[in-house]
Amino acid sequence: MKRVVGRVFRVNGPVVEIEDLAGLSMLDMVEVGKDHLIGEVVHIKDKRVFVQVYEDTTSLKPDEEVYSDLAPLCVELGPGLLGNIYDGIQRPLEVIKEKSGFFIKRGFHIPSLSREKKWDFYPLRNIGEKVFAGEFLGEIKETPLVNHKVMVPPNIEGRLIWIAEKGKYSIEDRIALIEKDGNKIDIFMYQKWPIRKPRPYLEKLEANTLQVSGQRIIDTLFPIPYGGRVGISGGFGTGKTVIQHQLAKYIDADVVVFIGCGERGNEMANVLLSFPNILHPKTKRPISERTIFIANTSDMPVAAREASIYTGITIAEYYRDMGLNVALMADSTSRWAEALRELSARLEEMPLEEGFPAYLAYRLAEFYERAGSVKTLSSNIGSVSIFASISPPGGDFSEPVTTHTKRFIRAFWALDKELANARHYPSISWIDSYSEYVDILKDWYNKEISSNWFDLRSFIMELLQKEQRLLGIVKLVGVDVLPHSQRLILEICNIFKNIFLQQNAFDEVDAFSSPKKQFLMLKIIVEFYKKSDELIRKGITIVEIKDSSIYKEIVRMKRYKESQLDELENLYKRITTLEEEFGIL
Repeated sequence: MKRVVGRVFRVNGPVVEIEDLAGLSMLDMVEVGKDHLIGEVVHIKDKRVFVQVYEDTTSLKPDEEVYSDLAPLCVELGPGLLGNIYDGIQRPLEVIKEKSGFFIKRGFHIPSLSREKKWDFYPLRNIGEKVFAGEFLGEIKETPLVNHKVMVPPNIEGRLIWIAEKGKYSIEDRIALIEKDGNKIDIFMYQKWPIRKPRPYLEKLEANTLQVSGQRIIDTLFPIPYGGRVGISGGFGTGKTVIQHQLAKYIDADVVVFIGCGERGNEMANVLLSFPNILHPKTKRPISERTIFIANTSDMPVAAREASIYTGITIAEYYRDMGLNVALMADSTSRWAEALRELSARLEEMPLEEGFPAYLAYRLAEFYERAGSVKTLSSNIGSVSIFASISPPGGDFSEPVTTHTKRFIRAFWALDKELANARHYPSISWIDSYSEYVDILKDWYNKEISSNWFDLRSFIMELLQKEQRLLGIVKLVGVDVLPHSQRLILEICNIFKNIFLQQNAFDEVDAFSSPKKQFLMLKIIVEFYKKSDELIRKGITIVEIKDSSIYKEIVRMKRYKESQLDELENLYKRITTLEEEFGIL
Protein backbone atom coordinates (compact mmCIF):
# COMPACT_ATOMS: atom_id res chain seq x y z
CA MET A 1 0.00 0.00 0.00
CA LYS A 2 1.51 3.33 -1.05
CA ARG A 3 1.83 6.03 1.60
CA VAL A 4 2.76 9.71 1.61
CA VAL A 5 6.55 10.04 1.49
CA GLY A 6 7.04 13.69 0.54
CA ARG A 7 5.70 16.90 -0.98
CA VAL A 8 6.46 18.62 -4.27
CA PHE A 9 8.94 21.48 -3.79
CA ARG A 10 9.73 22.47 -7.40
CA VAL A 11 8.76 21.35 -10.91
CA ASN A 12 11.31 21.54 -13.74
CA GLY A 13 9.76 19.81 -16.75
CA PRO A 14 9.93 16.03 -16.22
CA VAL A 15 12.21 16.51 -13.17
CA VAL A 16 10.36 17.15 -9.92
CA GLU A 17 12.15 18.14 -6.72
CA ILE A 18 10.41 16.94 -3.56
CA GLU A 19 10.83 17.33 0.18
CA ASP A 20 11.69 13.86 1.50
CA LEU A 21 9.63 12.79 4.53
CA ALA A 22 10.29 9.04 4.56
CA GLY A 23 13.92 8.37 3.60
CA LEU A 24 13.53 7.57 -0.10
CA SER A 25 16.31 5.62 -1.82
CA MET A 26 17.79 5.86 -5.30
CA LEU A 27 15.59 4.30 -8.01
CA ASP A 28 12.53 4.07 -5.74
CA MET A 29 9.27 4.32 -7.67
CA VAL A 30 6.92 7.13 -6.64
CA GLU A 31 3.54 8.59 -7.63
CA VAL A 32 3.49 12.38 -7.75
CA GLY A 33 0.56 14.71 -7.06
CA LYS A 34 -3.16 14.22 -7.02
CA ASP A 35 -3.03 12.50 -10.44
CA HIS A 36 -0.49 9.95 -9.14
CA LEU A 37 1.99 10.53 -11.98
CA ILE A 38 4.52 7.70 -12.14
CA GLY A 39 8.14 8.63 -11.46
CA GLU A 40 11.51 7.34 -10.27
CA VAL A 41 14.09 8.73 -7.85
CA VAL A 42 17.24 9.67 -9.80
CA HIS A 43 19.11 12.04 -7.47
CA ILE A 44 19.28 12.73 -3.74
CA LYS A 45 20.77 15.87 -2.20
CA ASP A 46 20.41 16.58 1.51
CA LYS A 47 16.67 16.50 2.26
CA ARG A 48 15.75 17.05 -1.37
CA VAL A 49 14.93 14.15 -3.70
CA PHE A 50 14.82 14.55 -7.48
CA VAL A 51 12.32 12.44 -9.38
CA GLN A 52 12.07 11.91 -13.13
CA VAL A 53 8.38 11.70 -13.98
CA TYR A 54 7.36 9.46 -16.88
CA GLU A 55 4.27 11.53 -17.71
CA ASP A 56 3.38 15.11 -18.60
CA THR A 57 3.84 17.32 -15.52
CA THR A 58 1.58 20.14 -16.76
CA SER A 59 -0.56 21.59 -13.89
CA LEU A 60 1.58 19.87 -11.23
CA LYS A 61 2.32 22.40 -8.45
CA PRO A 62 4.25 22.68 -5.17
CA ASP A 63 2.94 21.13 -1.94
CA GLU A 64 1.15 18.29 -3.75
CA GLU A 65 1.74 14.95 -2.02
CA VAL A 66 4.07 12.22 -3.25
CA TYR A 67 3.33 8.53 -2.63
CA SER A 68 5.49 5.41 -2.67
CA ASP A 69 5.83 1.88 -1.34
CA LEU A 70 9.64 2.38 -1.23
CA ALA A 71 10.32 -0.18 -3.98
CA PRO A 72 12.09 0.28 -7.35
CA LEU A 73 10.37 0.55 -10.72
CA CYS A 74 9.47 -3.01 -11.76
CA VAL A 75 7.89 -4.77 -14.70
CA GLU A 76 5.40 -7.63 -14.57
CA LEU A 77 6.74 -10.81 -16.16
CA GLY A 78 4.33 -13.59 -17.02
CA PRO A 79 2.06 -15.03 -19.72
CA GLY A 80 0.37 -12.43 -21.90
CA LEU A 81 3.45 -10.44 -22.86
CA LEU A 82 3.75 -11.88 -26.38
CA GLY A 83 1.81 -10.01 -29.04
CA ASN A 84 1.14 -7.12 -26.68
CA ILE A 85 2.02 -3.44 -27.14
CA TYR A 86 3.39 -1.44 -24.21
CA ASP A 87 4.69 2.04 -23.62
CA GLY A 88 8.09 2.70 -22.02
CA ILE A 89 6.94 1.83 -18.49
CA GLN A 90 4.94 -1.26 -19.54
CA ARG A 91 1.44 0.16 -19.71
CA PRO A 92 -0.63 -1.90 -22.20
CA LEU A 93 -1.56 0.52 -24.98
CA GLU A 94 -4.30 -1.65 -26.52
CA VAL A 95 -6.14 -1.84 -23.18
CA ILE A 96 -5.63 1.88 -22.57
CA LYS A 97 -7.13 2.66 -25.98
CA GLU A 98 -10.25 0.67 -25.09
CA LYS A 99 -10.63 2.34 -21.69
CA SER A 100 -9.53 5.93 -22.30
CA GLY A 101 -9.41 6.52 -26.06
CA PHE A 102 -6.46 7.22 -28.33
CA PHE A 103 -4.52 9.30 -25.78
CA ILE A 104 -3.13 8.16 -22.44
CA LYS A 105 -4.73 10.10 -19.62
CA ARG A 106 -2.38 11.50 -16.99
CA GLY A 107 -1.98 9.19 -14.02
CA PHE A 108 -3.76 6.34 -15.81
CA HIS A 109 -2.89 3.15 -13.90
CA ILE A 110 -3.66 -0.28 -15.28
CA PRO A 111 -1.98 -3.69 -14.77
CA SER A 112 0.50 -4.67 -17.45
CA LEU A 113 -0.87 -8.23 -17.60
CA SER A 114 -4.54 -9.20 -17.73
CA ARG A 115 -5.95 -10.40 -14.42
CA GLU A 116 -9.07 -11.86 -16.02
CA LYS A 117 -7.64 -14.11 -18.72
CA LYS A 118 -7.38 -17.81 -17.86
CA TRP A 119 -4.37 -19.85 -18.96
CA ASP A 120 -4.03 -23.62 -19.37
CA PHE A 121 -1.45 -24.63 -16.77
CA TYR A 122 0.45 -27.95 -16.98
CA PRO A 123 2.44 -28.87 -13.82
CA LEU A 124 5.98 -30.21 -14.35
CA ARG A 125 7.01 -30.96 -10.74
CA ASN A 126 5.72 -33.19 -7.96
CA ILE A 127 4.86 -32.42 -4.35
CA GLY A 128 7.74 -33.06 -1.98
CA GLU A 129 10.52 -32.24 -4.45
CA LYS A 130 13.26 -29.76 -3.66
CA VAL A 131 13.05 -26.83 -6.08
CA PHE A 132 15.63 -24.13 -6.72
CA ALA A 133 15.59 -20.63 -8.15
CA GLY A 134 14.82 -20.52 -11.87
CA GLU A 135 13.54 -24.10 -12.15
CA PHE A 136 10.36 -24.81 -14.10
CA LEU A 137 7.22 -25.56 -12.08
CA GLY A 138 4.88 -25.77 -15.05
CA GLU A 139 4.23 -24.52 -18.54
CA ILE A 140 1.58 -22.60 -20.48
CA LYS A 141 0.94 -22.46 -24.20
CA GLU A 142 1.24 -18.67 -24.45
CA THR A 143 1.09 -18.65 -28.27
CA PRO A 144 1.33 -21.42 -30.90
CA LEU A 145 5.05 -20.56 -31.14
CA VAL A 146 6.06 -20.26 -27.47
CA ASN A 147 5.63 -22.54 -24.46
CA HIS A 148 5.79 -20.20 -21.49
CA LYS A 149 7.59 -21.70 -18.48
CA VAL A 150 6.35 -20.82 -14.99
CA MET A 151 9.58 -20.49 -13.01
CA VAL A 152 10.57 -20.37 -9.37
CA PRO A 153 11.51 -16.69 -8.76
CA PRO A 154 15.29 -16.08 -8.72
CA ASN A 155 15.51 -15.44 -4.96
CA ILE A 156 13.43 -18.43 -3.78
CA GLU A 157 14.15 -22.12 -3.12
CA GLY A 158 12.75 -24.81 -0.87
CA ARG A 159 10.50 -27.88 -0.77
CA LEU A 160 7.41 -27.97 -2.95
CA ILE A 161 4.50 -28.73 -0.61
CA TRP A 162 1.68 -28.01 -3.07
CA ILE A 163 1.25 -27.45 -6.81
CA ALA A 164 -1.89 -26.75 -8.81
CA GLU A 165 -3.36 -29.51 -10.94
CA LYS A 166 -3.71 -29.24 -14.68
CA GLY A 167 -6.37 -26.64 -15.43
CA LYS A 168 -7.20 -23.00 -16.20
CA TYR A 169 -5.89 -20.27 -13.90
CA SER A 170 -5.41 -16.50 -13.95
CA ILE A 171 -2.01 -15.02 -13.21
CA GLU A 172 -3.17 -14.01 -9.71
CA ASP A 173 -4.20 -17.56 -8.78
CA ARG A 174 -1.70 -19.39 -6.60
CA ILE A 175 -0.16 -22.27 -8.56
CA ALA A 176 2.43 -23.54 -6.04
CA LEU A 177 3.46 -23.38 -2.39
CA ILE A 178 7.11 -23.64 -1.36
CA GLU A 179 8.32 -24.17 2.20
CA LYS A 180 11.68 -22.86 3.36
CA ASP A 181 12.86 -22.76 6.98
CA GLY A 182 9.30 -23.17 8.21
CA ASN A 183 8.01 -20.30 6.05
CA LYS A 184 5.48 -20.94 3.30
CA ILE A 185 5.87 -18.92 0.09
CA ASP A 186 3.06 -18.51 -2.46
CA ILE A 187 4.07 -18.80 -6.13
CA PHE A 188 2.02 -17.21 -8.87
CA MET A 189 2.22 -17.32 -12.65
CA TYR A 190 3.90 -13.92 -12.85
CA GLN A 191 6.86 -12.19 -11.23
CA LYS A 192 7.87 -8.58 -10.66
CA TRP A 193 11.45 -7.55 -11.38
CA PRO A 194 13.32 -4.19 -11.15
CA ILE A 195 14.08 -2.99 -14.66
CA ARG A 196 17.58 -1.73 -13.86
CA LYS A 197 18.73 -4.94 -12.16
CA PRO A 198 20.02 -7.72 -14.46
CA ARG A 199 18.37 -11.10 -13.88
CA PRO A 200 20.83 -13.68 -12.51
CA TYR A 201 22.28 -16.69 -14.35
CA LEU A 202 24.83 -19.40 -13.61
CA GLU A 203 27.44 -18.74 -16.28
CA LYS A 204 27.99 -16.62 -19.38
CA LEU A 205 28.97 -18.77 -22.36
CA GLU A 206 30.96 -18.09 -25.51
CA ALA A 207 28.68 -17.05 -28.37
CA ASN A 208 29.68 -19.47 -31.15
CA THR A 209 26.49 -20.41 -33.06
CA LEU A 210 25.30 -18.31 -36.00
CA GLN A 211 22.00 -16.51 -35.50
CA VAL A 212 20.61 -16.70 -39.02
CA SER A 213 19.10 -13.43 -40.23
CA GLY A 214 18.41 -14.39 -43.85
CA GLN A 215 20.23 -11.23 -45.01
CA ARG A 216 23.20 -12.17 -47.18
CA ILE A 217 25.50 -9.26 -46.34
CA ILE A 218 24.97 -9.98 -42.64
CA ASP A 219 25.21 -13.78 -42.51
CA THR A 220 28.11 -14.01 -44.98
CA LEU A 221 30.23 -10.91 -44.42
CA PHE A 222 29.33 -9.58 -40.95
CA PRO A 223 27.68 -12.46 -39.04
CA ILE A 224 26.44 -12.43 -35.46
CA PRO A 225 25.91 -15.35 -33.04
CA TYR A 226 23.20 -15.97 -30.46
CA GLY A 227 23.95 -13.50 -27.68
CA GLY A 228 25.74 -11.05 -29.98
CA ARG A 229 25.89 -7.26 -29.63
CA VAL A 230 25.46 -5.21 -32.80
CA GLY A 231 25.41 -1.47 -33.47
CA ILE A 232 23.64 -0.27 -36.63
CA SER A 233 24.73 3.30 -37.35
CA GLY A 234 23.67 5.63 -40.14
CA GLY A 235 22.34 9.07 -40.88
CA PHE A 236 18.74 9.96 -41.62
CA GLY A 237 17.22 7.94 -44.46
CA THR A 238 19.88 5.23 -44.62
CA GLY A 239 17.50 2.42 -43.65
CA LYS A 240 18.22 1.61 -39.98
CA THR A 241 14.57 0.96 -39.21
CA VAL A 242 14.12 -1.09 -42.41
CA ILE A 243 17.00 -3.38 -41.40
CA GLN A 244 15.57 -3.86 -37.92
CA HIS A 245 12.15 -4.64 -39.41
CA GLN A 246 13.76 -7.29 -41.61
CA LEU A 247 15.62 -8.77 -38.66
CA ALA A 248 12.47 -8.82 -36.53
CA LYS A 249 10.64 -10.63 -39.33
CA TYR A 250 13.16 -13.27 -40.29
CA ILE A 251 15.85 -13.68 -37.63
CA ASP A 252 16.15 -17.15 -36.11
CA ALA A 253 14.93 -16.37 -32.59
CA ASP A 254 12.21 -17.75 -30.35
CA VAL A 255 11.12 -14.31 -29.10
CA VAL A 256 11.63 -10.79 -30.48
CA VAL A 257 11.40 -7.65 -28.33
CA PHE A 258 10.99 -4.56 -30.55
CA ILE A 259 11.60 -1.21 -28.82
CA GLY A 260 10.58 1.95 -30.67
CA CYS A 261 12.53 4.43 -28.53
CA GLY A 262 11.93 8.02 -29.58
CA GLU A 263 11.28 7.19 -33.23
CA ARG A 264 8.48 8.54 -35.40
CA GLY A 265 5.00 7.21 -34.74
CA ASN A 266 4.40 6.20 -38.37
CA GLU A 267 7.36 3.79 -38.19
CA MET A 268 5.90 1.97 -35.18
CA ALA A 269 2.48 2.03 -36.83
CA ASN A 270 3.98 0.28 -39.86
CA VAL A 271 5.41 -2.44 -37.61
CA LEU A 272 2.18 -2.94 -35.69
CA LEU A 273 0.06 -3.14 -38.85
CA SER A 274 2.36 -5.33 -40.94
CA PHE A 275 3.66 -7.93 -38.47
CA PRO A 276 0.35 -9.80 -37.95
CA ASN A 277 0.19 -10.40 -41.72
CA ILE A 278 3.77 -11.68 -42.13
CA LEU A 279 4.51 -15.38 -41.75
CA HIS A 280 7.83 -16.59 -40.40
CA PRO A 281 9.58 -18.64 -43.16
CA LYS A 282 10.30 -21.55 -40.82
CA THR A 283 7.16 -21.80 -38.66
CA LYS A 284 4.61 -20.36 -41.15
CA ARG A 285 2.95 -18.54 -38.25
CA PRO A 286 2.39 -14.76 -37.88
CA ILE A 287 5.56 -13.24 -36.44
CA SER A 288 3.46 -11.13 -34.05
CA GLU A 289 2.94 -14.35 -32.05
CA ARG A 290 6.59 -14.24 -30.97
CA THR A 291 6.99 -10.45 -30.73
CA ILE A 292 6.60 -7.98 -27.85
CA PHE A 293 6.29 -4.33 -28.85
CA ILE A 294 7.40 -1.38 -26.73
CA ALA A 295 6.25 1.85 -28.34
CA ASN A 296 7.71 4.99 -26.85
CA THR A 297 7.56 7.34 -29.81
CA SER A 298 9.03 10.82 -30.14
CA ASP A 299 5.84 12.57 -28.99
CA MET A 300 5.70 10.64 -25.70
CA PRO A 301 7.31 11.91 -22.46
CA VAL A 302 11.10 11.98 -22.75
CA ALA A 303 11.66 10.38 -19.31
CA ALA A 304 9.75 7.23 -20.29
CA ARG A 305 12.02 6.96 -23.32
CA GLU A 306 14.96 6.50 -20.96
CA ALA A 307 13.13 3.70 -19.10
CA SER A 308 11.92 1.89 -22.24
CA ILE A 309 15.34 0.39 -22.99
CA TYR A 310 15.53 -1.18 -19.53
CA THR A 311 11.93 -2.40 -19.74
CA GLY A 312 12.73 -4.18 -23.00
CA ILE A 313 15.97 -5.82 -21.86
CA THR A 314 14.35 -7.07 -18.63
CA ILE A 315 11.52 -8.73 -20.58
CA ALA A 316 14.13 -10.24 -22.92
CA GLU A 317 16.08 -11.69 -19.96
CA TYR A 318 12.89 -13.23 -18.59
CA TYR A 319 12.32 -15.27 -21.75
CA ARG A 320 16.04 -16.06 -21.90
CA ASP A 321 15.68 -17.67 -18.46
CA MET A 322 13.21 -20.12 -20.02
CA GLY A 323 16.02 -21.38 -22.25
CA LEU A 324 14.86 -19.38 -25.28
CA ASN A 325 16.82 -17.29 -27.77
CA VAL A 326 15.66 -13.66 -27.71
CA ALA A 327 16.46 -10.91 -30.21
CA LEU A 328 16.08 -7.34 -28.94
CA MET A 329 15.70 -4.50 -31.46
CA ALA A 330 16.36 -1.05 -29.99
CA ASP A 331 15.48 1.79 -32.35
CA SER A 332 17.24 3.98 -31.48
CA THR A 333 19.82 4.33 -28.71
CA SER A 334 20.61 7.86 -29.90
CA ARG A 335 17.12 9.00 -28.91
CA TRP A 336 17.64 7.24 -25.57
CA ALA A 337 20.94 9.09 -25.09
CA GLU A 338 19.19 12.37 -25.94
CA ALA A 339 16.71 11.65 -23.14
CA LEU A 340 19.65 11.14 -20.76
CA ARG A 341 21.07 14.47 -21.91
CA GLU A 342 17.84 16.34 -21.30
CA LEU A 343 17.30 14.84 -17.86
CA SER A 344 20.94 15.50 -16.93
CA ALA A 345 20.53 19.14 -17.91
CA ARG A 346 17.40 19.42 -15.75
CA LEU A 347 19.39 18.03 -12.82
CA GLU A 348 22.10 20.65 -13.49
CA GLU A 349 24.80 18.00 -13.88
CA MET A 350 28.14 18.85 -15.48
CA PRO A 351 27.91 18.10 -19.24
CA LEU A 352 30.73 16.62 -21.30
CA GLU A 353 31.08 16.30 -25.07
CA GLU A 354 28.06 17.60 -27.02
CA GLY A 355 26.16 18.09 -23.77
CA PHE A 356 25.87 14.37 -22.92
CA PRO A 357 26.29 13.42 -19.25
CA ALA A 358 29.57 12.03 -17.95
CA TYR A 359 27.92 8.65 -17.30
CA LEU A 360 26.80 8.08 -20.91
CA ALA A 361 29.49 5.43 -21.50
CA TYR A 362 28.59 3.65 -18.26
CA ARG A 363 24.88 3.52 -19.17
CA LEU A 364 25.69 2.14 -22.63
CA ALA A 365 28.00 -0.50 -21.13
CA GLU A 366 25.34 -1.39 -18.55
CA PHE A 367 22.83 -1.99 -21.35
CA TYR A 368 25.02 -3.96 -23.77
CA GLU A 369 26.52 -6.18 -21.06
CA ARG A 370 23.06 -7.61 -20.43
CA ALA A 371 23.30 -9.37 -23.82
CA GLY A 372 24.91 -12.78 -24.14
CA SER A 373 24.44 -16.53 -24.28
CA VAL A 374 24.14 -17.92 -20.76
CA LYS A 375 23.59 -21.03 -18.69
CA THR A 376 20.41 -20.16 -16.83
CA LEU A 377 19.54 -20.90 -13.21
CA SER A 378 17.67 -23.98 -14.47
CA SER A 379 20.88 -25.14 -16.30
CA ASN A 380 19.32 -24.52 -19.73
CA ILE A 381 20.98 -22.45 -22.45
CA GLY A 382 19.34 -19.17 -23.41
CA SER A 383 20.49 -15.98 -25.07
CA VAL A 384 19.70 -12.30 -25.59
CA SER A 385 21.06 -10.66 -28.74
CA ILE A 386 20.99 -6.86 -29.02
CA PHE A 387 20.54 -5.06 -32.33
CA ALA A 388 20.69 -1.36 -31.51
CA SER A 389 20.43 1.39 -34.09
CA ILE A 390 22.33 4.66 -33.72
CA SER A 391 21.30 7.91 -35.41
CA PRO A 392 24.41 10.13 -35.52
CA PRO A 393 23.62 13.71 -36.61
CA GLY A 394 24.69 14.15 -40.23
CA GLY A 395 25.98 10.57 -40.34
CA ASP A 396 29.03 11.55 -38.25
CA PHE A 397 30.41 8.32 -36.75
CA SER A 398 32.77 10.28 -34.50
CA GLU A 399 29.94 11.65 -32.33
CA PRO A 400 29.81 10.43 -28.69
CA VAL A 401 27.00 7.83 -28.86
CA THR A 402 28.55 5.98 -31.82
CA THR A 403 32.08 6.26 -30.41
CA HIS A 404 31.15 4.91 -26.98
CA THR A 405 28.88 2.21 -28.42
CA LYS A 406 31.75 0.79 -30.47
CA ARG A 407 33.61 0.13 -27.21
CA PHE A 408 30.96 -2.32 -26.02
CA ILE A 409 29.80 -4.09 -29.18
CA ARG A 410 31.55 -6.68 -31.33
CA ALA A 411 29.80 -6.08 -34.64
CA PHE A 412 29.25 -2.74 -36.33
CA TRP A 413 27.08 -2.27 -39.40
CA ALA A 414 27.78 1.15 -40.92
CA LEU A 415 25.02 2.36 -43.22
CA ASP A 416 26.07 4.31 -46.31
CA LYS A 417 24.09 7.31 -47.54
CA GLU A 418 25.20 6.84 -51.15
CA LEU A 419 24.01 3.22 -51.17
CA ALA A 420 20.66 4.29 -49.72
CA ASN A 421 20.28 7.04 -52.33
CA ALA A 422 21.02 4.45 -55.02
CA ARG A 423 18.21 2.26 -53.55
CA HIS A 424 20.75 -0.40 -52.60
CA TYR A 425 19.32 -2.13 -49.52
CA PRO A 426 20.46 -3.24 -47.04
CA SER A 427 22.69 -0.15 -47.31
CA ILE A 428 25.41 -1.69 -45.10
CA SER A 429 28.85 -0.52 -46.18
CA TRP A 430 31.15 -3.47 -46.83
CA ILE A 431 34.15 -1.16 -46.34
CA ASP A 432 33.32 0.50 -43.00
CA SER A 433 31.46 -2.38 -41.30
CA TYR A 434 33.04 -5.20 -39.30
CA SER A 435 32.24 -8.23 -37.17
CA GLU A 436 34.60 -9.61 -34.55
CA TYR A 437 32.50 -12.77 -34.47
CA VAL A 438 33.84 -14.09 -37.81
CA ASP A 439 36.68 -16.12 -36.28
CA ILE A 440 34.41 -17.37 -33.48
CA LEU A 441 31.81 -18.60 -35.98
CA LYS A 442 34.34 -20.23 -38.30
CA ASP A 443 33.94 -23.64 -36.68
CA TRP A 444 30.14 -23.43 -36.96
CA TYR A 445 30.35 -22.68 -40.69
CA ASN A 446 32.89 -25.47 -41.20
CA LYS A 447 30.56 -27.95 -39.51
CA GLU A 448 27.15 -26.80 -40.73
CA ILE A 449 27.82 -25.29 -44.17
CA SER A 450 31.27 -25.88 -45.66
CA SER A 451 34.94 -25.77 -44.72
CA ASN A 452 35.46 -23.41 -47.69
CA TRP A 453 33.23 -20.62 -46.32
CA PHE A 454 35.97 -18.70 -44.53
CA ASP A 455 38.33 -18.83 -47.52
CA LEU A 456 35.60 -17.72 -49.93
CA ARG A 457 34.59 -14.86 -47.62
CA SER A 458 38.21 -13.72 -47.30
CA PHE A 459 38.66 -13.92 -51.08
CA ILE A 460 35.62 -11.78 -51.89
CA MET A 461 36.49 -9.21 -49.18
CA GLU A 462 39.97 -8.89 -50.69
CA LEU A 463 38.41 -8.46 -54.12
CA LEU A 464 36.14 -5.66 -52.80
CA GLN A 465 39.20 -3.88 -51.39
CA LYS A 466 40.94 -4.14 -54.78
CA GLU A 467 37.83 -2.70 -56.39
CA GLN A 468 37.99 0.34 -54.07
CA ARG A 469 41.53 1.10 -55.23
CA LEU A 470 40.60 0.60 -58.89
CA LEU A 471 37.59 2.90 -58.63
CA GLY A 472 39.94 5.72 -57.64
CA ILE A 473 41.88 5.17 -60.86
CA VAL A 474 38.68 4.91 -62.94
CA LYS A 475 37.53 8.32 -61.68
CA LEU A 476 40.74 9.82 -63.07
CA VAL A 477 41.29 8.03 -66.38
CA GLY A 478 38.15 5.96 -67.09
CA VAL A 479 37.52 2.24 -67.19
CA ASP A 480 38.57 1.66 -70.81
CA VAL A 481 42.28 2.14 -70.08
CA LEU A 482 42.32 -0.69 -67.54
CA PRO A 483 43.58 -4.13 -68.60
CA HIS A 484 40.97 -6.87 -68.92
CA SER A 485 42.09 -8.55 -65.68
CA GLN A 486 41.31 -5.38 -63.69
CA ARG A 487 38.09 -4.76 -65.56
CA LEU A 488 37.09 -8.29 -64.58
CA ILE A 489 37.54 -7.38 -60.90
CA LEU A 490 35.17 -4.43 -61.35
CA GLU A 491 32.64 -6.60 -63.15
CA ILE A 492 32.69 -9.42 -60.58
CA CYS A 493 32.40 -6.96 -57.70
CA ASN A 494 29.48 -5.33 -59.49
CA ILE A 495 27.77 -8.74 -59.76
CA PHE A 496 28.51 -9.45 -56.10
CA LYS A 497 27.09 -6.11 -54.94
CA ASN A 498 23.96 -6.16 -57.09
CA ILE A 499 23.17 -9.87 -57.05
CA PHE A 500 24.47 -10.97 -53.66
CA LEU A 501 24.58 -7.99 -51.29
CA GLN A 502 21.45 -6.24 -52.50
CA GLN A 503 18.16 -7.79 -51.33
CA ASN A 504 14.56 -6.84 -51.99
CA ALA A 505 12.60 -6.79 -48.72
CA PHE A 506 9.31 -6.87 -50.64
CA ASP A 507 10.17 -9.84 -52.87
CA GLU A 508 8.80 -13.17 -51.68
CA VAL A 509 11.89 -15.10 -52.84
CA ASP A 510 14.65 -12.59 -52.23
CA ALA A 511 13.61 -11.29 -48.79
CA PHE A 512 15.16 -14.30 -47.03
CA SER A 513 18.17 -16.47 -47.97
CA SER A 514 19.29 -19.50 -46.00
CA PRO A 515 23.03 -19.86 -45.19
CA LYS A 516 23.20 -22.77 -47.64
CA LYS A 517 21.85 -20.66 -50.50
CA GLN A 518 24.18 -17.81 -49.55
CA PHE A 519 27.18 -20.13 -49.64
CA LEU A 520 26.24 -21.52 -53.04
CA MET A 521 25.80 -18.03 -54.48
CA LEU A 522 29.15 -16.94 -53.05
CA LYS A 523 30.86 -20.07 -54.34
CA ILE A 524 29.43 -19.50 -57.83
CA ILE A 525 30.62 -15.87 -57.98
CA VAL A 526 34.15 -16.69 -56.78
CA GLU A 527 34.47 -19.67 -59.13
CA PHE A 528 33.18 -17.59 -62.03
CA TYR A 529 35.85 -14.98 -61.33
CA LYS A 530 38.63 -17.59 -61.22
CA LYS A 531 37.53 -19.25 -64.46
CA SER A 532 37.01 -15.92 -66.19
CA ASP A 533 40.49 -14.80 -65.14
CA GLU A 534 41.93 -17.95 -66.75
CA LEU A 535 39.95 -17.27 -69.94
CA ILE A 536 41.21 -13.69 -70.12
CA ARG A 537 44.79 -14.94 -69.94
CA LYS A 538 43.93 -17.19 -72.89
CA GLY A 539 42.69 -14.28 -75.00
CA ILE A 540 38.95 -14.13 -74.24
CA THR A 541 37.60 -10.58 -73.72
CA ILE A 542 35.30 -9.20 -71.02
CA VAL A 543 32.61 -8.57 -73.66
CA GLU A 544 32.64 -12.22 -74.73
CA ILE A 545 32.41 -13.41 -71.12
CA LYS A 546 29.40 -11.13 -70.47
CA ASP A 547 27.70 -12.53 -73.58
CA SER A 548 27.99 -16.11 -72.31
CA SER A 549 24.88 -18.00 -71.20
CA ILE A 550 26.43 -18.76 -67.82
CA TYR A 551 26.92 -15.04 -67.09
CA LYS A 552 23.25 -14.41 -67.83
CA GLU A 553 22.22 -17.19 -65.45
CA ILE A 554 24.48 -15.87 -62.69
CA VAL A 555 22.89 -12.40 -62.75
CA ARG A 556 19.51 -14.08 -62.28
CA MET A 557 20.50 -16.57 -59.58
CA LYS A 558 18.93 -14.68 -56.66
CA ARG A 559 15.59 -15.73 -58.16
CA TYR A 560 16.22 -19.38 -57.24
CA LYS A 561 13.93 -20.51 -54.41
CA GLU A 562 15.12 -22.46 -51.38
CA SER A 563 13.65 -25.56 -53.00
CA GLN A 564 15.86 -25.04 -56.09
CA LEU A 565 19.29 -25.24 -54.50
CA ASP A 566 20.13 -28.27 -56.64
CA GLU A 567 19.92 -26.00 -59.69
CA LEU A 568 22.47 -23.68 -58.08
CA GLU A 569 24.74 -26.69 -57.59
CA ASN A 570 24.33 -27.53 -61.27
CA LEU A 571 25.18 -23.93 -62.22
CA TYR A 572 28.39 -24.18 -60.21
CA LYS A 573 29.32 -27.41 -62.03
CA ARG A 574 28.77 -25.69 -65.38
CA ILE A 575 31.14 -22.90 -64.36
CA THR A 576 33.90 -25.42 -63.70
CA THR A 577 33.68 -26.38 -67.38
CA LEU A 578 33.37 -22.78 -68.66
CA GLU A 579 36.23 -23.29 -71.13
CA GLU A 580 34.06 -25.64 -73.18
CA GLU A 581 31.53 -22.87 -73.92
CA PHE A 582 34.33 -20.90 -75.62
CA GLY A 583 35.81 -23.94 -77.37
CA ILE A 584 38.95 -23.95 -75.22
CA LEU A 585 40.22 -27.29 -73.95
